[in-house]
Amino acid sequence: MIGIFDSGVGGISVWKELHGLMPNQDFVYVADSAYCPYGRKSADEIIERAKKISEFLIKKNADIIVVACNTATAAAIKYLRLHFPVPFVGMEPAIKPAAIESKSGIVGVLATAGTFKGSLYLNTLTKFASNIKVIEQTGDGLVELVESGKICEHEVELLLKKYINPIIDAGADKLVLGCTHYPFLVEAIKKVANNALTIINPAPAVALQTQKIINDNNIMSTKNSGTNIFISTGNIETLKMLVNKINHSVNEHNFAVQNI
Repeated sequence: MIGIFDSGVGGISVWKELHGLMPNQDFVYVADSAYCPYGRKSADEIIERAKKISEFLIKKNADIIVVACNTATAAAIKYLRLHFPVPFVGMEPAIKPAAIESKSGIVGVLATAGTFKGSLYLNTLTKFASNIKVIEQTGDGLVELVESGKICEHEVELLLKKYINPIIDAGADKLVLGCTHYPFLVEAIKKVANNALTIINPAPAVALQTQKIINDNNIMSTKNSGTNIFISTGNIETLKMLVNKINHSVNEHNFAVQNI
């Protein structure tokens, strides 16, 4: 069974890619919406949440856990790998493909403050972005709008203009999405960018890496039934809406609210 968790509903963008690659596998997804957003919390607080949710997923028989949250990956992935027996897959900042593909040599990254402070992001920047200019932009307020289901609202467009226009003005031709909530805003981002930016979503690469680890460790099961369970620690309505937008075959009884 594949466990997935995020600070809220954003990791559904990662579940989408995982489910597309491995539709017959069983998934349990935890949206920690009662504690969202993680971006404003301390590393210790995030580690504590990641620890509790990982314990919960392992009790649910998770054989591998995907930390489908850039901020949680930055703060907690090392701790999780040291303290739990199952493999963990985190969100990798997609700086490398952006740097390779950029024609202008200028790349924008839209992420949370927690992601920008993380050693994983900083190491990736040092390793792959030495020959390009990176424009960093925190997306304050965007996570909250996605959590509220407001992915097509005028408020979203106003915030995106504030964040993306300076990136375009700086000459960037690539935009790296550094938060799993942001893929749900792709249409709004495209509208604001008006073809000036190519959007890079790391979720497909993370799904491929997860599949590779499953195959390398012989975790893949032929006995799974393709069951998808979605749990929220807070409001579940946006989670239902986004899952059903991706896959209408998920049953109503596969959603639950639970205190973790």
